[in-house]
Order: sequence, then structure tokens, then C-alpha cells
Amino acid sequence: MNLSDEALLEYLNKYPALRNRVESMLLTVADEQGELHEADAMEMALIEQMRRMGQESLQAWATEQAVKATAEVTCEDGIRQAGKKNSSGTAPLVKSV
Repeated sequence: MNLSDEALLEYLNKYPALRNRVESMLLTVADEQGELHEADAMEMALIEQMRRMGQESLQAWATEQAVKATAEVTCEDGIRQAGKKNSSGTAPLVKSV
């Protein structure tokens, strides 16, 4: 599946942490500062970037799953979101003598 440039930008903007990670990876590859002179150094830098991207991707996925699950639960009949109750409490029980 190939995303259009516009669709890719939409996804990147939807997940800002991943957008920042992709930007960071691109800057690492560009190495404009000229800090990475050896392939081993570049490899280690990219491995670290990929590890972080994996963590951030999993976090974004988990957050989205939680939002979806919450939406599903609130759509069920009789379920309300937590909030202030309208009741002043339950009436005390009166014993018959």
C-alpha cells in the first residue's frame, strides 16, 4: 500500500511523536553536522532511532485502542460516562416495630 504524500502527512500529523521520530531519523541519515563518519556509528544511531520509533508506535497504538474501547462502552445502552450524580443519596431504611 502506497500512501499519497497528503495521506502520509495526515498520518504524521495525527501522531506527532512519530512525526518527530521520522524527522529525527531523516536528520540522522542526512548527517548535516558531519558527526557520523563510520558506518558502525550510523548503524548504532539508526538502531536507537528505530527502537524509539517502535516504542512510540506501540504507545500511539495503545492510546488509540483505549479511546476506541471507551467509545464502544459508552455507546452501549444503560452505560453513562462517569460524572457527578444527580441523586442526593439513598433514603435511610426505617425499621418497622
